[in-house]
Amino acid sequence: MKVLYLDLSMGVAGDMLSAALADLFDNKEQVIDRLNALNITGVHYSLTESVKRGIVGKKMTVTVNGQSEGEHDNHHDHDDHHHHHHSGLKDIERIISSLNISDNVKQNALNVYKLIAQAESRAHGVKVEEVHFHEVGAMDAVADVVAVSYLLDLLKVDEIVCSPIRTGFGFTRCMHGVIPVPAPATAYLLEGLTAYAGDEEGELATPTGVALVKNFVSHICAMPTMTIKKVGYGMGEKDFSHPNMVRAFFGETQENLTDEVVKLEFNVDDMTAEQLAYSGERLMRTGAKEVYLTPVTMKKSRLGTLVTVLCDQSAEDETVRAIFKNYSTIGLRTSVCKRYVLDRINSVVETPYGSVRKKVSTGYGLEKSKYEYDDVCRVAKNLDVSFERALSFIAEFDK
Repeated sequence: MKVLYLDLSMGVAGDMLSAALADLFDNKEQVIDRLNALNITGVHYSLTESVKRGIVGKKMTVTVNGQSEGEHDNHHDHDDHHHHHHSGLKDIERIISSLNISDNVKQNALNVYKLIAQAESRAHGVKVEEVHFHEVGAMDAVADVVAVSYLLDLLKVDEIVCSPIRTGFGFTRCMHGVIPVPAPATAYLLEGLTAYAGDEEGELATPTGVALVKNFVSHICAMPTMTIKKVGYGMGEKDFSHPNMVRAFFGETQENLTDEVVKLEFNVDDMTAEQLAYSGERLMRTGAKEVYLTPVTMKKSRLGTLVTVLCDQSAEDETVRAIFKNYSTIGLRTSVCKRYVLDRINSVVETPYGSVRKKVSTGYGLEKSKYEYDDVCRVAKNLDVSFERALSFIAEFDK
């Protein structure tokens, strides 16, 4: 599985991300030529060498109509010095939709801007359609968002993960005056993400940078176990006591990354074994991953059953409704669990006794296989042999 890990321990900004991604390619000049061939009105990309605290990396520079716009989105001061035309979300949509890029890249770029618009809407107390982009709507910021979306599409990774996001602290100046770090829109975008201030004073995480992370990253965690193929360094404009950069690690892993599941638990002492079995089957039909029962001693020494249900986070509400519908409980407990899983491949073994489904699981240097229980039972019944004997018959044809 191809994995991209982003080290955001010095924050994140749009141009730093695009530079780090461009640095992963062997032919960097060709990549920049492809970005310029997108024909974003008046925009020109260039990738140059940059050194931060003795570390060499790449700096992405965007010019608009031949002039450098400065990095609004790179640890910026929020001042609207360049008097950009103020654009609404509809204007941004028209710009991106007209570009010579795939539908997938267009949709991702638009999704990023929708996230920013929603955050700006909350920060300024206006409707989304009334948000005017003073900084993130400038053409140089459009260029950053499109570049990151385009380069990620070229890399074709299976999973994108990143470190917790360093935000910086203190205050910064914008057209509205002095505001705290992280800026209000950035703070809203950070909801649901893992972040920390760190010990650098200043704005390290910008709205566009955080919106890009929120759109593309599936997990925030330590670097997974992976074979690293390439490392890219994307440098920022300002200098801090730590190297001002984003690092991108591109590599492969044989096993799936960890994911998260919701665990729902509740106790019952007034349901029969038949009722519990039926209710468990109903839950599995609604999308629960697992339902299992544990005998417990409840209050007043009454014997009861602890019912544990595992489901995806996206299926939590539906599973909760199914629990209340099918069980006698009037309350339940929830928690989120980290889960390790192996890669699973389903195959079919053809035998004289019929087709037998087989599940092969690999990862962490292991391989496990198991025949589908119902298919083994069918073979055993047809041959009038034990379950173990049926397994040996099937294995003879599984070469």
